[in-house]
Amino acid sequence: EKKMRVKEFAQKTGFKIWASDKALEREIAGVFVGDLLSWVMGNCEADQIWITVQSHLNSVAVSALKEISMLVIAQGAPIEQEMIDKALEEDIALCACELPAYEICKKCVELGL
Repeated sequence: EKKMRVKEFAQKTGFKIWASDKALEREIAGVFVGDLLSWVMGNCEADQIWITVQSHLNSVAVSALKEISMLVIAQGAPIEQEMIDKALEEDIALCACELPAYEICKKCVELGL
């Protein structure tokens, strides 16, 4: 399983990203897709990318709890400034993407994740 840093993922995909310096250096060790927060809490693993359309503060809280590397908001779901601010504060890389989750997953596979 290939690993890469968040900053490398952002460069290779061109997705819009908000991230602290610390968050940019985190390693990615897999991908998780899901929109049900309780399911994510029970099944997502640390250092994974989490792909979801759940663009709110609770997603940042779950990301911090599960120690994910990057939260990717799919399908152009709107991201409020307070979510960006909280992600930066928690050192969680936050990514905005217009693509559906399936297409984001394909890109992850192409990158060897």
